[in-house]
Amino acid sequence: MPPAASPTFRMPSLTTLPDQNRLRVLAADSTAMGTQLLVQALSRESQFQMIESPSTGAAILSLVKREKPHVAVLSAKLDDKSVAASELVREIRIQSPGTRVIMLLDVSERSAVTEAFRTGAQGVFCRTEPFRLLARCIQCVHMGQVWANSNELRFILEALAQPTFASFPGIGDSLLSAREIDVVRCVAEGLTNRAIAQRLMLTEHTVKNYMFRIFDKLGVSSRVEVLLYALGKSNATPIPATSSVRRQSLPLAVPARAVASAPVTIRKTAI
Repeated sequence: MPPAASPTFRMPSLTTLPDQNRLRVLAADSTAMGTQLLVQALSRESQFQMIESPSTGAAILSLVKREKPHVAVLSAKLDDKSVAASELVREIRIQSPGTRVIMLLDVSERSAVTEAFRTGAQGVFCRTEPFRLLARCIQCVHMGQVWANSNELRFILEALAQPTFASFPGIGDSLLSAREIDVVRCVAEGLTNRAIAQRLMLTEHTVKNYMFRIFDKLGVSSRVEVLLYALGKSNATPIPATSSVRRQSLPLAVPARAVASAPVTIRKTAI
């Protein structure tokens, strides 16, 4: 009898997710070469559909308007002197409110971090961080989370403690009532609900109700997001929230266990 034919083994073919199921990610680094390398590296992630953009404000805005990416990864120092990165982020939020922005920073400095969040970015990623974390950063920001490491979060909280917060507007152009603004100011000081209730002579239940109303009016789901909004308003640059996914968040008084050297997403505890 002829020997039995040996079975044929076939390598499973790698499948790519359909475009409609992938995250559209626009990338624009400070130079054309940097953008190409960034796009090539992120293209290895099957869940991303990469959009390569020239490093100019006009080109980025044109692509954002046409492609409506889920996430835009932008260098804080674009190869375009005609427009500041902060102005570009503001314009992106106008042209495509559903696009979330991550700012690439050369150095995680206080001014750069606070400016990024003040203008409407949902995450910052420093080039000193391991590149493998960038894909996770993109996924988390797309899900509606804020991406910042513990030092960067501290920069934000310290910025909120500066006197500029005292100029947070009143009833005029604010979505909040005078009493709700009082509650936000207390939150900015790191007060718990119980401490807020004692200061404003309210019950804790009433404070919780105020917090729920504040969250609902601003379209946010965490104290940190409220503070980012307040930081923007105190500098006449409101930061509207576009989160469709309700996420978890740390209370403002960040417990020691939440402080880590790796970037942390802002997750929710009880209001």
